[in-house]
Amino acid sequence: LKFIIRELTSVFVGIFAVLSLWQVTALSEGPEAYAAFVDRLATPGFVFLNGAVLLFVLYHTITWLNLVPTIVVVRLGGRRVPDGIIAAAHYGLWVVLSAAVAGILLVR
Repeated sequence: LKFIIRELTSVFVGIFAVLSLWQVTALSEGPEAYAAFVDRLATPGFVFLNGAVLLFVLYHTITWLNLVPTIVVVRLGGRRVPDGIIAAAHYGLWVVLSAAVAGILLVR
């Protein structure tokens, strides 16, 4: 069941990608088109959709980061680096990159 749910979250990752492309398109069409896009996103349906997308994309990300130690095998000095360290490094990088993106978006 967890595997199926994780695979279904890919649909929400796709929805996020489409919404992002739609936003860039609206931005490229000028201030009026972008204002209409932002107004449309403020409707209850889109607020609910964005909340659902956020939850499913977070679930997708967390489950992916939990799988990384089984996919990425790092050896130092002939010994395998423990799975917890590999996962922690990826979670740390996720936090750092998220903070960097937030910093770029919030600085005006």
